[in-house]
Amino acid sequence: MARKGLPGLTAQIKDKLIQQALERRLRQAKQESNAEAPTRSPTGIVNIPEQHYHFHLHPGYQQIRIINDGAARLGIGNPFFKLHEGIAGATTRIGGREYINYASYNYLALSGHPEITEAAKTAIDRYGTSVSASRLVSGERPIHRELEQAIAKVYGVDDAIVLVSGHATNVTTIGYLFRPKDLILHDELSHNSILQGITLSGARRLPFPHNDWSALDAILAEQRHHFERVLIVLEGIYSMDGDYPDLPHFVEIKRRHRAFLMVDEAHSFGVMGKTGHGIREHFGLEGGDVDIWMGTLSKALAGCGGYIAGETALVEHLKFLAPGFLYSVGMPPPVAAASLAAIQCLQREPERVTTLQQRGRFFLEQAKAAGIDTGTSTGLAVIPTIAGSSIKAARLSAALFDQGINVQPILYPAVPEKSARLRFFVSCEHSEAQIRATVQVLATELKLM
Repeated sequence: MARKGLPGLTAQIKDKLIQQALERRLRQAKQESNAEAPTRSPTGIVNIPEQHYHFHLHPGYQQIRIINDGAARLGIGNPFFKLHEGIAGATTRIGGREYINYASYNYLALSGHPEITEAAKTAIDRYGTSVSASRLVSGERPIHRELEQAIAKVYGVDDAIVLVSGHATNVTTIGYLFRPKDLILHDELSHNSILQGITLSGARRLPFPHNDWSALDAILAEQRHHFERVLIVLEGIYSMDGDYPDLPHFVEIKRRHRAFLMVDEAHSFGVMGKTGHGIREHFGLEGGDVDIWMGTLSKALAGCGGYIAGETALVEHLKFLAPGFLYSVGMPPPVAAASLAAIQCLQREPERVTTLQQRGRFFLEQAKAAGIDTGTSTGLAVIPTIAGSSIKAARLSAALFDQGINVQPILYPAVPEKSARLRFFVSCEHSEAQIRATVQVLATELKLM
């Protein structure tokens, strides 16, 4: 059903016209930014364009203003920075109203779990809220080592290191370990933190088609001998699409070409595998089959920060020389304690993982039965709904929010314009009734777009 806008124009045509005007303004703003350059007046004084010394004229900020103006003309409110008034799990409270919530990484419902909360409180009483220094100098606490040992044990490797930021974990690890004479090959859908790390390293960067191990093999056959170290970077579960790589094939390729393999388990640890031990457990691999295991503590593990797990030489190297660890304050004790308690809870209660996997499959089955485009999702906690445009995705998110369902849109440039989507994060505490109701509303609203 087409909603009416301007006389004689359907809402869809009106949206298209406004979107085209918005795209023209963005292109024009970019061209003007590129054209502006310092000039010298006849008297010899250098004239500096204002945008080079005023933040409100910065090209990035100008783009934000143009996008916000276009959204306002389309009647679309800002879908971001919603204020949650309590624990965000399968449900959340925003503006005094309760919503079914699909905008949280709290996959195992451990953030807010009484045991995890108590562990954090105990750590505060014992160590305070901050270690107040880099761990190398005076910020080391027993809770850090306990957490790292627990992570290493789960992966079946020598050791692990935890850092205060998941994004910075990838940036500092890749950026420090690799150099301009090296080659880094990454999945074309890799996270921004991986790309930033590669840029920092100065290494040659070559993307390969999503999950295509045969394409990677062909690139290595042609390029490997031109470089010193070679790193292959994958993700356990891709956070925009909810699918995963055929890891055993990548392990075989990295061995044959004498390369390093790094797997980012931000969204797969606690989600994949019979007991939630990630993509390694899912495929029955050994810890040593992958050179660098990376993950975050902010998803299934109810904390904040990132970790690297692997052989002793890797971890000791990073602890003494990686800038993102060496020059950063140590992880706050309550955060480390919460994540350690979450690992212990995960190991005692694998049924949380079983339920999460069941609910994810149920959501995917219901969505497909309703004719909803879920892309390549496997139903493991992350399930997109491809809307086809940023405008449509934003409107769809707003429509669901009006009906008590909180799910965030993913817009261009985070994904290609035609792949703009809603991204549903499933929790083990979502009920089948909540999921069924959500899919019914989603399918109805899609028909109205």
